[in-house]
Amino acid sequence: MKNTNIRKCAECAVMIALATVLSYLTIFKAPYGGSVTAFSQVPIVIIGYRHGFKWGALTGVVYGILQMLLQGLGNFAYVSGIGSYLILIFFDYILAFGVLGIAGAFFRGMFKSNRQLQPVALGISAVVASALRLLCHFISGVTIWGEYADGWKSVWVYSLAYNGFYMLFEGIITVVGVVALGLVLDFHSPNLTKKRA
Repeated sequence: MKNTNIRKCAECAVMIALATVLSYLTIFKAPYGGSVTAFSQVPIVIIGYRHGFKWGALTGVVYGILQMLLQGLGNFAYVSGIGSYLILIFFDYILAFGVLGIAGAFFRGMFKSNRQLQPVALGISAVVASALRLLCHFISGVTIWGEYADGWKSVWVYSLAYNGFYMLFEGIITVVGVVALGLVLDFHSPNLTKKRA
């Protein structure tokens, strides 16, 4: 059991590092935060799918904290008050990235008896993960970033349009990434082996 946990910790650390590196490969950067990256959500979704809720949530949260420290500290200059800081920390980073691992965990058992359908379960995981992350950013947009909604009829529409735009493409890229990997690798295998033909 101890060796298994050490192995999971090592795998989670590698996937966090990989996601962090991929987050710097930016395809599109939105003007007020948010970006479309080269598959940066994929490693976190996979950890949740492979190792379940606890490991997925922990990996996503650690990744979110790293994103905040490495790329998001400048955002604190644009908000004021403890409430705004807490919303920024939780809804733009900790929860927003934590849900990536949680969604993967929910669909871990889906089609477990038929591993050929693993790419379907991974694809659904990626869609749900991206939708939950969008929800987190949407809440943040409505509560603390509303001042940027000038010219919009509603702060709700602004937040959904702004965050939905980049998250749509981020979600599509994530689905493509996890499905492609799911066609090749057996994520139920402890050693992450190639799938049998």
